[in-house]
Amino acid sequence: MGFKFGVSGLLVLFALSLNEAQHASWQNPTWQQTPEKFSNQEPAQTPQEPEHGKPVQQEAPAFQMPIQKPAQEPVDFQSKQVLQGPVKELAWSFPEAPVEPEEPMGPFDLKTPLPANTVAVQCGENMVRVEVKKDFFGINQHIQPSALTLGGCAAAGEDAAAEALIFESELQACGSVLTMTEDGLIYSFTLVYAPELLAGTPVVRTGDAVVGIECHYLRKHDVSSDALRPTWIPYTDSKIAEELLIFSLQLMTDDWQFERPSNQYFLGDFIHIQASVMQYMHVPLRVFVDSCVATAVPDVNAVPSYTFIDNHGCMVDAKITGSDSRFLPRVQDDELQFQLEAFRFQQDSGLIYITCFLKATAASSPTDAEHKACSFSPNGWTAADRDDQVCGCCDSGCGFRKGRDLNADTALKLEGQASVSLFVRENPLD
Repeated sequence: MGFKFGVSGLLVLFALSLNEAQHASWQNPTWQQTPEKFSNQEPAQTPQEPEHGKPVQQEAPAFQMPIQKPAQEPVDFQSKQVLQGPVKELAWSFPEAPVEPEEPMGPFDLKTPLPANTVAVQCGENMVRVEVKKDFFGINQHIQPSALTLGGCAAAGEDAAAEALIFESELQACGSVLTMTEDGLIYSFTLVYAPELLAGTPVVRTGDAVVGIECHYLRKHDVSSDALRPTWIPYTDSKIAEELLIFSLQLMTDDWQFERPSNQYFLGDFIHIQASVMQYMHVPLRVFVDSCVATAVPDVNAVPSYTFIDNHGCMVDAKITGSDSRFLPRVQDDELQFQLEAFRFQQDSGLIYITCFLKATAASSPTDAEHKACSFSPNGWTAADRDDQVCGCCDSGCGFRKGRDLNADTALKLEGQASVSLFVRENPLD
């Protein structure tokens, strides 16, 4: 009886213990994966039923339920989170885009390309010559020769040594434009570069360029309204011929071969002066010295002054002072030479300005009273062009005609002015 009671009590205690453990596991459930290190252990032994008549020894159970002491969870195991209590509303927004920090600007200087000096121009009497470097833009890049033209005209040649293209044209060709000013003529040309696309590409490595070229010529004369237009010269050529003239005076050496490098003279010297006309596309011209005046300053109207050639080409200095001043016999039509015995203005520095008024006519026109070069001698007046009759008016006046010569009235008459300066020193005393 007592044994049965004891066994019944033990069963009741075990059931209560098992019930309590299950209740605890329901309150705190734990999911556990059995590690491999426990897989090789022997299972726990179940308690043996006591033999009849032997007392039961209460020993600590050899097996404890894992639910009472949960095993340690592995590192890679995540347990389920249980949301408990009220949750505070989360304030969320998109994060701001990162801002790249501003770096300070380093020193910088935009270099402007300098203008390239690659075009050279030479203006002649009736031609213009233009040389253009192949490195047209000065950037070590050769241009396409076929893309460069002078008023539509292609290059006439090439200078291989200088790496240049050469253009040559008459003043009235290659699209030139003539502009007349009060004292000059301007022939304008246009150098055009229009590059083609590089082969097989839509690009170019040089830009378009336009260069203006001008040739300037002085215009120091008046043109008569009755200008001669020979039948064998086109009208346009004769009109241009009327506009292109340059008159000049030069101090020459004693042998008349060269221009004198010094303008200093001594009293007693002869001053050799050559008057000339430079003609561009003209009919042949003959030059005359109409009058000459000497002054101490550049102003021709200054006082004192001395006129030594007057009355349309008469060397009056020889008649007035008895000097040997005279015209030399003419050698060529566009030049006229005369010698003047040196002089000074009284109580002056010795600086003298000589200004001469010059004329030019067609060389085919005969000399006359207004177009002559006459010298005085004890035997009378003689002409540099060997027509002494035209000098008959030098002692009176040569500005009037007894009759009208229609051929003379229609002659080409061009006028201009030129000057030189010189210094005349007194002879040193021994």
